[in-house]
Amino acid sequence: MKLHQPIMLFLLFVFAALTLPAQENKKHSNCVALAEQSQNRIAIANVKTRKIVWEWKPSDSNVAPEHYRWFTNPSDAKVVYGGNYILMSASGGACALIRISDKKTMFYAKAGKNPHSAELLPDGNIVCAASTGNCLTVFKTDTITFPDRVTQHSFFCDDAHNVVWDKKRDLLWTGGQHKIISWKYNPLGQDPVLSAVDSIEFQDQYGHDLFPVPGKDKLYFTATHKNWIFNVRKKQLTEMKSKYKSLKSISAEKKGKTPIIIVPKEQWWTDEILDLKGNSILRIPGLKIYKARWMVLNAFSYPKKDRIKICD
Repeated sequence: MKLHQPIMLFLLFVFAALTLPAQENKKHSNCVALAEQSQNRIAIANVKTRKIVWEWKPSDSNVAPEHYRWFTNPSDAKVVYGGNYILMSASGGACALIRISDKKTMFYAKAGKNPHSAELLPDGNIVCAASTGNCLTVFKTDTITFPDRVTQHSFFCDDAHNVVWDKKRDLLWTGGQHKIISWKYNPLGQDPVLSAVDSIEFQDQYGHDLFPVPGKDKLYFTATHKNWIFNVRKKQLTEMKSKYKSLKSISAEKKGKTPIIIVPKEQWWTDEILDLKGNSILRIPGLKIYKARWMVLNAFSYPKKDRIKICD
């Protein structure tokens, strides 16, 4: 069958749009991504103007109404694919990949009980950590058949709260009850597998946030009583001196400057982002911020010109 020229040109345009490398989105400099629970949304706020400049709610996107409840209490928001997409999770059960430009949900699924974080794997699949469910779940990120047909595989991980991909070592890191664990990922077609490789005990309990230090081969790690810097090469933890504990998230700008932290004011949320010295970086009364992350590229986890993977 012969395709007409307009159809061929359209298909070429779509293919190019999907396969070109995602360039860094510089529109959101001086901005932070928020897992914001007062309105069950993901938001982007400018710390200089102290205003919300973008927001996403399931009702604004292509999420089915019967699935809105999955997005209750957003628990994480990570900038991926050149700063043009956000990977999020929510305690209500959801993990999702969202395109910032038009708020389209490229993929979403239910990830078990109390998801706390999600991560991109090198083939475009998504792994989600669910704390109450005590598991890491790998999703085949099929951007066509979701949410009706989703292939997923879960692996036991005690009190899983976080996941970070280490592209240098081809490992996934997660911090749980008393250990930081490394995992090997094997795509294996429709049956991807995570296998625990090694573990490092830490002198605390209930590891919460794990996130790269920009420009370093290190990870921030927060737990109940202490905060740490994890030297990945040496597999060593060094306590990070701070008057704050039980941080919900920590994130730094390029080259590790201006780390911002979330210290709960009420229950598990706050309306304010602080630096490590306690200075206010952003405060908007009425917000319930669970995590906040600078809108900078994560070179520890992703290639410089990372592009979205259209899976099937």
